[in-house]
This record gives sequence, C-alpha cells and structure tokens, in this order.
Amino acid sequence: MCLKDVLELQEYRVSSKKMMNSISYYFVSAVIKLKGIKKIFSKAPINYHKLRKDDIHSPSAGDVFGLNFTTIKIGKTNVIQILPKEVKSKNAILYCHGGASVYGPSDLHWNSIARIVEKTRTIAYLVDYPKSPEYQIGEINTNVDMAYAYLLTKVDAKNLILLGDSMGGTLLTLLVQRLIERNLHLPKCIFLISPVMDCSFTNPAIELIEKKDIMLSKVGVLSAKRMCAGDLDLRSREISPLYGHIKGFIFTYIFIAENDIMRPDEEVFVEMLQRENVQVEVVIGKAMPHVWPFLPMMSESKIAIKQIINRINSFA
Repeated sequence: MCLKDVLELQEYRVSSKKMMNSISYYFVSAVIKLKGIKKIFSKAPINYHKLRKDDIHSPSAGDVFGLNFTTIKIGKTNVIQILPKEVKSKNAILYCHGGASVYGPSDLHWNSIARIVEKTRTIAYLVDYPKSPEYQIGEINTNVDMAYAYLLTKVDAKNLILLGDSMGGTLLTLLVQRLIERNLHLPKCIFLISPVMDCSFTNPAIELIEKKDIMLSKVGVLSAKRMCAGDLDLRSREISPLYGHIKGFIFTYIFIAENDIMRPDEEVFVEMLQRENVQVEVVIGKAMPHVWPFLPMMSESKIAIKQIINRINSFA
C-alpha cells in the first residue's frame, strides 16, 4: 500500500461522519487568529518572550484535572510524573511537549496529557526539557537521553510509549534514532502529533500550504530552529529526523494536519518508514491546523484524542 492509499484510508476514517468542519472548529480558528499566533510566527527573530507568557512549569491541580503529580529534577530538565487515580496499565508514557523548542509547556500540554492519563489509567512522565535560545539542540538531546535513562529504572523499555507533539515529537524521534544507532533498548512505540521532521524547511511544497496554515509561518519557525541549532547545519541528523536512522525504527502512529506547514516533510517521513517496512499508522486531519488533537473544544480534537486513547489502551 502506497502513502496515498494510507492517507486516503485514514482521512476517510476521520472525516466520514462529517464532511464539513464542525462549528467548534471555526470558533477555535477564530480564537487562534485573534490571539495573533501566526503573526508571532511571521517575524524573525521570533519573539519567544511573548510565547513564554503562557508557560506553566509547575502545574496546578486544575491543569492536570486533580491528578497527583511529582517532579523529579534530572540534569536541566524537570520530569513530572502524573498518576491516574487508579493504575490499570503496565505501560508508561514518556511525553515531550511542543513549543518550537523555545517555549512550553502550556495548559494545552498539561490538559492533554492529563486527559490521556485519566482515560488510559497509565502513568505518564512529562519531560520539561531546557529551551532555546539559552540551550542548543546538543544539550537538549542530552537531557532527553537522561530522562529516558531515568524512566528505564522505573519501566521496562518494552512497556514504554513515547508521545510527542510538534518539536516534542521531533525530540522523541531523534531519541529513537540515537537508540538505534547505539544499539540500545527501544521503547514499545511512538505517537507523533504534527512533528517537525526537517528543520531546514526547504521542501518547496511548504510554500503552497503556508497561506492555509492559520497558526504557523515558515519565517518564525525557521528562526526558532536556528536558535536551537546554533552553529549546527539544520539538515544535521542531530536536529532533523529526515536525515537520521530509519531502518529498524519502532511502530509509529502519526497525526498529520492537512493545513500545516509541517505536512510535506511528515509525508516524506512516512514514505521513508514504509520503504523500510516499519509499521506505521497515519491519521490525516482534514483541513486541520498544527497539533489539532490537542486543541481545546473542537469536535475534531475530541475524535483524534479518543483515537490516541483507544490505541494506547490496545497495548494494555
């Protein structure tokens, strides 16, 4: 089955019950536009100070829906363990949040992972890694490695599920590629939500999508990636998964938004996985923006996050 067939199949599964976007989608889209998120991402250097105004590094009980949590300091990273009210799974989730490498986590990230923990009854560990421009990708990757090594003292690798959105998905994909290269224990699977696969943003198809993207612009995202890369080439496998190890990659469940500038490189990544006979499941969000499964209130988001929850539960 070719990528086109996979995408058409998954797109039908997501949108067959409603051929038009929901009213809630238009409401959330209006809010995104009013907040001026795309305007921030349309300038270089990106105003990461403004983006950080919504950061939450120490969540309140409300941010995690009343679930218990504890914070462990590992290197320059806070790893926050979030516990369901009743643990029902032998698995655990390692979650890396998005934020273009320069900000986060926000209430969006806390709410989403808490909902997944609540519905899967699975322990999760949110990795609040160091951010750019204060830190570059080498040190960020090292901190993610340290967090993974810590989790392996708590959970067998075969029971560890990786979950990452946007740049968080990038960092976890890079982690798996390093584990393959070093012949180390691999986790069970990886869930990717709108990951950044090539930080150079040189795919010409990106230009065709940018006008439809209500959230991101190449100028600002590229600025953030340059802050993260430092002196490193943006096509280096240390920061862009398209140039890293694909052979031997783990089972991948990926959510691709149709109106997202990340989509062209995500499609290339899926094709690369297929060529190496890696098991991959793709969900296309018809007319959806970046990280739509984690956006609040939208009917389409509820459908997508339910898919994540059901797939995680299938591993229990």
